[in-house]
Amino acid sequence: WTIFKKTFYIFIHIFRYCFILEEDRAPAPFTVTVTPCDVPIEWSNYDTLEATKSQKIPKLVSMIFNYKGNSVETYMGMSSYSAFYMLEFLSIERDTHITVYLTTDTTSGHLYPELPIDPRIDVIGIGHATVTLAWKHSPSVLQHKENIQYCLLVNEKHNYKSLCAAETAIRSSGMKSPPVLALSLFPYLLDHQQVMILSNSELSIINRVSNGEVRQICMGTKNTYTVPNLRSSTQYYFDVFVVNLLTNASAAYTGTFARTLEEPEPKVIELKDGKVIHLILDGKKQKFYSLQYQARHKTIQFTFQSCSGQVWVQIARNGKVLASENIAGFRHFSLKGKLLDTYLVQLRSMDHTNSSVKVQVSSHFHKPFFPLLPESLKIKSFSKLRTCNSVTIAWLGTQEQSKYCVYKKRIKEDQVWMAVRSADRCSGPKSRHKSEKVLCKYFYDINLRRAVTTQTIKGLEAGTLYLFDVYLTGPSGIPVKYHSKVVKTRKKC
Repeated sequence: WTIFKKTFYIFIHIFRYCFILEEDRAPAPFTVTVTPCDVPIEWSNYDTLEATKSQKIPKLVSMIFNYKGNSVETYMGMSSYSAFYMLEFLSIERDTHITVYLTTDTTSGHLYPELPIDPRIDVIGIGHATVTLAWKHSPSVLQHKENIQYCLLVNEKHNYKSLCAAETAIRSSGMKSPPVLALSLFPYLLDHQQVMILSNSELSIINRVSNGEVRQICMGTKNTYTVPNLRSSTQYYFDVFVVNLLTNASAAYTGTFARTLEEPEPKVIELKDGKVIHLILDGKKQKFYSLQYQARHKTIQFTFQSCSGQVWVQIARNGKVLASENIAGFRHFSLKGKLLDTYLVQLRSMDHTNSSVKVQVSSHFHKPFFPLLPESLKIKSFSKLRTCNSVTIAWLGTQEQSKYCVYKKRIKEDQVWMAVRSADRCSGPKSRHKSEKVLCKYFYDINLRRAVTTQTIKGLEAGTLYLFDVYLTGPSGIPVKYHSKVVKTRKKC
């Protein structure tokens, strides 16, 4: 059997392509499938007689097929012994390109993927940032699962009738679009306007174009998919293509569209004097969180403790911004205003993962919820005092009698970054295993220059990395964690 697939660039004038089927075989069926990749075209198939030596071109006998439009169209015919065929293509609107697929193997039936009887895409769920889609399985998936996959296209402009039409639209926006048909098989280079995401056996390509994003997602043979990270109150168009990975041929389901829900007004949380609230900030959606407080005294103090990640904080009074900065750790803001002034606090995670933060506002400075803090929460280690089985560390204290507990933990070289990065700065000694505890002690000094203590931890193993943590607990019982310190004991002594 004979098979070929060609991509042709058609200019305003007529483009012709001739072919001849084998002469020494009995008449056999053949098919020609044409896919317009942009604007509507007109194409015809002519049955001709072969050219003789005295003829320069074959003699036309009859037009056996004609089509106008921009949909995928297939002609099926029966070849004759000396048939010489000519395909004629015409683009009326502008220069364009098409794909042409010819085969005499009409029995296998899986070179072009089949569509189900009902090729519609159903929208089964809509949220503020998600749309869930479902479609009926292609018969080709059920028969040739290993060679078939579904690819989804998401954009904000319109639906596409074919995969090559979608790729043409992306290229016309200045993109270097990779072939969607082979997304899960072949690596390729992306330019600066493309983002590739591989997750849970799904490959997503996000193309940045002038009129929004065009997303390409290939999800294997799953026939349901929830599209994430969409903008609220935005209309999106969805197209599903079933793709034969062996032949690069594809078939398009009937596209659909949906509008995401409007984002509700951010809920304002009322802050109460002296009460601490703990918030988890959504970093993926970059969501804003609003807190409100009405002053009962002229002077108040806001306290923020970032438990994980970096947090953006803005404080406004009666509509005027007083402070705006990023916080990683502790931060106090002492503000003076009038009675019944309204303060609005806005928070947002500065990371693309979730962050957490504790917030307190108080007018009773003599009864603080958080303990008095030193100038620095860093732990210092002394290299000269390191031995094969001991390490000496030091940290700053305060003018307030407080409890300090030291913990140690063995870690490996490849665990250092994650151990320090993922540490919860709001967790206390209760979160630690009893075997990790070294000791607890009390100290303070009225003279801040002398408010420093050292501690030698013994019984360690030679040439081993250890993670050291110090927890400060004041009169209120709320612990504050110093920055973790990683120290390695000497290998030889």
